Amino acid sequence: MLYAIIGHEAPDGLEKRKKVRVEHLSRIQAMVDDGRIVAAGPMPAIDSPDPGPAGFSGSLIIAEFDCLEDARAWINADPYVTQGVFESVDVRPFNKTVP
Repeated sequence: MLYAIIGHEAPDGLEKRKKVRVEHLSRIQAMVDDGRIVAAGPMPAIDSPDPGPAGFSGSLIIAEFDCLEDARAWINADPYVTQGVFESVDVRPFNKTVP
């Protein structure tokens, strides 16, 4: 099943994000290689593809997992969670309708 993972950025998340981004993207790439990622990326804090020092309000990942508990366990082990980039994370079942 698909799950939407929404990470909500911590107030100091941008600096922490820069430090662990490579490790985070490596985990995402492994999921891409397995064909389990539908979409993933950061959500700019301002209306711009490059928010600069405004940073991000968080990130969205839509990915396939066997169950909700597996989705939660995967994100809870991510460096964006373990290193405090996200102050909170929502994980919800997701039904893809379009395309």
